[in-house]
Amino acid sequence: MMQKKLWILGAHSAVTTVLATLSQSVVAGGFYISELGTPGSLGTAGAANVTNNFTADAAFTNPAAMTGIKNDHALAGMQVIVPKAEFDSSVADAGGGDGGNAGVLAVVPSHFLVKSLSDDVRLGFSVVGTMGGGLDYGKNFVGRYATYRAVLGAVALSPSIGYRVNDQLSVGAGVSAVYTTYDQDIAVRKPGGDGRISINQIDDWGFTSFYGLTYQLNDQAMIGVVYRPEFDAELEGDVNFSNFTVLSPSADSIDVDWTNPQVLQVGLQYKVDDQYTLFVDADWEDWSEFSDNRLAFSGGLANPVVHLDRNFKDTYHLGLGMVRTWEDQRFTVGVGYDSSPVDDDDRTIDLPLDEQLKVSMAYARKGKTLDYSIGATLIYMGEGKVDQIAQGVRFKGEFDKNYALFLGGTLPVSYTHLTLPTITE
Repeated sequence: MMQKKLWILGAHSAVTTVLATLSQSVVAGGFYISELGTPGSLGTAGAANVTNNFTADAAFTNPAAMTGIKNDHALAGMQVIVPKAEFDSSVADAGGGDGGNAGVLAVVPSHFLVKSLSDDVRLGFSVVGTMGGGLDYGKNFVGRYATYRAVLGAVALSPSIGYRVNDQLSVGAGVSAVYTTYDQDIAVRKPGGDGRISINQIDDWGFTSFYGLTYQLNDQAMIGVVYRPEFDAELEGDVNFSNFTVLSPSADSIDVDWTNPQVLQVGLQYKVDDQYTLFVDADWEDWSEFSDNRLAFSGGLANPVVHLDRNFKDTYHLGLGMVRTWEDQRFTVGVGYDSSPVDDDDRTIDLPLDEQLKVSMAYARKGKTLDYSIGATLIYMGEGKVDQIAQGVRFKGEFDKNYALFLGGTLPVSYTHLTLPTITE
């Protein structure tokens, strides 16, 4: 009888552990994607997003900039995220391996449409993967009591509108229906071998909005501003326990509430001449607001509610891009910097992000029979030093390899009622 009571307490502790760990992992398994797979976005490391007034992805990046697109325009694209995350442990109190390359490949869709209603009004629609990626260290990982697998994905469906107020000022707005899904596996420390807790595809639809403006300073320079307010996500799904030999808890449910951060973006587009255009942008993301999460467990075992703060801090981004345009071709390059959302003392194994450095390029061509673009962004995510205690077990180390390669491309989509713009527009 005493043994059973101890296992009940142990199972309750495991639930609390998984709640605590999940609150530290919801964004860590993937990350916010600012590169959309289009030549203007992927090729400039996101620097052109705010002032992009030449391709249909403006429907999502800044709806006000759609007024600069002269003709109806549609793009269909896809990008593949190829991460490399190799942890090198220096302390492993529970034993186990380093997990090899924990990065999980992700395929992220993108589809954009801009339709002209009049000289001054544009309608837009986009389907964009806003988060994607994951980590899988394997069941024998040294940090398995914190997590050994976490996968996150989010897709936004967004109608938008842009309006030209006058020759200088345009404004725009949009709404997004965001579908988010998350999986996680955690080992539970116990006598006789590890137990397992699996969180199976907790998901939710959420709704948010976004707003933008552009202002033409002169014939060469244009500024843009985009604001995306915070919005709440409430994920729900199942929790399953395995290898609890004495007491095997039944499958229970979990609810995760968090606040997605508000984002403010400011950008500058400067036309040097007919061939060269420069882009500069600066972004602020309110990740400190995301830091505090509410998690609730319900079912036959227990009903705890956990509020945890993982000490996220606000981040900022700086980017610089250049576009070289010929009659039927466009070549794009860019560099970017993103600050770290956590200090070294607060970093956990599910979040190998440190400061990020980005280098990108893209190529677009308008051919006689086929228009296309291809591009790539390489993101170096720092050493990601970790010194963590999970379920009373310490592990420590850093990432020898910690980067992600984004590969993407687009094709124009033809509709009978659409006339595609030339590449020089």
